[in-house]
Amino acid sequence: MNRKPDQDQINAALWAACDTFRGTVDSSDYKSYILNFMFLKYLSDVWRDKYEEYMTQIGNDEELIMRKMKRERFVLPENCTFEYILENRNDDNLGSLINKVMERIEDENKAKLEGVFKDVDFNSDRLGNTKDRNRRLRNLIADFDKPELNFRPSVIGTEDIIGNAYMYLIERFASGAGKKGGEFYTPHEVSELLARLMMPKAGDRICDPTCGSGSLLITVAEQVPYKKGTNLRDCSLFGQESNGGTWALAKMNMFLHGMDAAHIEWGDTINQPRLIEKDHLMKFDIVVANPPFSLDKWGAEQAAHDVYKRFLRGVPPKTKGDYAFILHMIDTAVEGSGKAGVIVPHGVLFRGSSERIIRESLIRDNILEAVIGLPSNLFFGTGIPAAILLFNKGKKTKDVLFIDASKDFESGKKQNRLREPHIRKITDTYKAFLNGGGEMEKYAHRAPFAEIEKNDFNLNIPRYVDTFEKEEEVDIPTVQKRIEELEEELAKVRVEMNKYLKELGYK
Repeated sequence: MNRKPDQDQINAALWAACDTFRGTVDSSDYKSYILNFMFLKYLSDVWRDKYEEYMTQIGNDEELIMRKMKRERFVLPENCTFEYILENRNDDNLGSLINKVMERIEDENKAKLEGVFKDVDFNSDRLGNTKDRNRRLRNLIADFDKPELNFRPSVIGTEDIIGNAYMYLIERFASGAGKKGGEFYTPHEVSELLARLMMPKAGDRICDPTCGSGSLLITVAEQVPYKKGTNLRDCSLFGQESNGGTWALAKMNMFLHGMDAAHIEWGDTINQPRLIEKDHLMKFDIVVANPPFSLDKWGAEQAAHDVYKRFLRGVPPKTKGDYAFILHMIDTAVEGSGKAGVIVPHGVLFRGSSERIIRESLIRDNILEAVIGLPSNLFFGTGIPAAILLFNKGKKTKDVLFIDASKDFESGKKQNRLREPHIRKITDTYKAFLNGGGEMEKYAHRAPFAEIEKNDFNLNIPRYVDTFEKEEEVDIPTVQKRIEELEEELAKVRVEMNKYLKELGYK
């Protein structure tokens, strides 16, 4: 292939490479093999490209070239390239050889890449006995040696093709993983909507405390302009993820999108927050999250003794952790200006007991800014409708915006999807609210505090947005007359039918 492969060709070649593992390893497992090997190939191709660029500039001075290479984004030690693996693909211990290459890359780049390959073992019996495993790995190497998967910047350019391809694979894996898919991936359209609603600015600190594979965090960052004269977004990124394998995906995802400086921690955000500054929770300008819906056993038993005092407004039910994540997000937003946007199940809007108390506290403190109802079946693994809650510590009004966007979607076989007009309608309505408007019949309502108080702090959207469509009144006399006409016509038809049947000899 002489010409540059396009995004579709790269995506198709990557998806075809998964055939190496299909039927042998569950998709939830082989996703790690594919994504990790893709990352290794990317590092190798970028390294090789840079090496040849220096060679063109300064000739065969190997010592000088290597000195310059050590100042690049990452370093590949000797015999840690894809080409080395390709040359040694007939090695009897091919799985072990690949593992060692990955270990050495991690060791050489501890600051940025420590732990990213920790959850994948290319020498595992899960890939079959030694003979079968070596055959599968040779197929994988052959797939990544195809021209479509040449990730060298001199071939594919500087566009975000590799980051997009990685996101494509994660979305395909999430789609096939059922309920588990939702644990590591937020559908891109939902991420895009939340990112636009948050309106991040240059210089912002942005955090996702349940970042999964990092897709939502990256989408929010992509709303921020580039630093002048660079292709780096002018913001700093932070995240935390409790699943070790998913945390590694997030680290690689950030790297592939050129967001190497992102600070992604591994651990349970509620029970062991890792984004700490001088013994306090770090503060952020923008906090976004798609936390697990109604998480059981989230750590309620420890909440009363929380050293960061996150549950002073109330302790959420031990079987439903939604407000635990919301309270953490609000506490980590900068006082006076920080904003938080969170995706939640609808129960958060109206459940009673401690959740009602927390809701009332947030509304009386005038932090809640908007409640946006989304269509059902947007998320992987659950068909229930969700909502977006927007909080703003620099809110300019005591009103709260309610939007019922549940009817605006494109229907799909597995999943419904938001399209650009649906996203734009929501964001335009929110911007109108910020400018003093926001009313739209059967779609959006600007509710004053008194109205919410009258509803006992129940935020169920139909209480504020009336979407009832009045049915047309039935004209009974007209309908009766029409029935009589139809009966008369039917009687005539029966007479005609009997006449013809009689002529044919039927009685």
